[in-house]
Amino acid sequence: MKIAVVLCLMVLDLSACEWGKPPKKEDHPIFKDTLTYTYKTIHERAADCGNKPDSACTVVKIRYPEFNGQTLLNDTVKRKLLNLFILDKPDTSLKDLAQNFLKAYADFKKSSIGARREMFFELDTYVKVIRQDSALVSLEYGGYTFLGGAHGASFTGFVNWNPKANKEIFLKDILIDGYNAQLTKVAEGIFRKDEKLTDTASLEPDYFFKDGKFALNENYAITPLGLRFMYNQYEIKPYAAGQTELFIPYTRIKNILRPNSVVAQFINKNAGI
Repeated sequence: MKIAVVLCLMVLDLSACEWGKPPKKEDHPIFKDTLTYTYKTIHERAADCGNKPDSACTVVKIRYPEFNGQTLLNDTVKRKLLNLFILDKPDTSLKDLAQNFLKAYADFKKSSIGARREMFFELDTYVKVIRQDSALVSLEYGGYTFLGGAHGASFTGFVNWNPKANKEIFLKDILIDGYNAQLTKVAEGIFRKDEKLTDTASLEPDYFFKDGKFALNENYAITPLGLRFMYNQYEIKPYAAGQTELFIPYTRIKNILRPNSVVAQFINKNAGI
């Protein structure tokens, strides 16, 4: 009888230990099955660089990810780079882009006189992965180029990719039909607050919006918390003002979010559902 009691107590102790353990946390499926990639680099120097450092002569630098088994995504990455800073017409390969840029520099030097012959060009472009999971791959692409003018040009853009559907994601994929008016209204309120403008302050002449009316562009990153819009140099402000970012949290546009979209998955995760 005593042995039976002891065995029962042992079983209860073991059970208590199991029940006392914190619940096992399972990874949310949205963060599984990520794509694999490696970064590729093209680094070309002009013939007259000699022993000069990259910072003192004409150099082409291109860095981008190449995804394993993802032809469409890789083609999209390369197309963005090829169309980023077009000299004459779009090149067909990144190697051609580098060589044609160096040729443009060589032609410039031949036709220049005086101090202009001492100038050098620069092309530094990139694509980088800023987020990736089973629901969304977010890429930032951009760079800087100088072609001997008054100043260089820079740009930052984004690619939002659905790895399951193997295609780009656009606002129409995550927002309901007819979303534009509501999205623009919310965005303008945030913009005015960021820029320290009153609700009725004119946007002219300090901003370059058409007809002085606020508008969103088509350059945005879809993130787990909201939409990140980017206005590049000269787009809505003078060159010296640089870039302008505008972030719209999903909490401000709940009523126009499309159900069961990639964004809905993030919202459910963040809400602990």
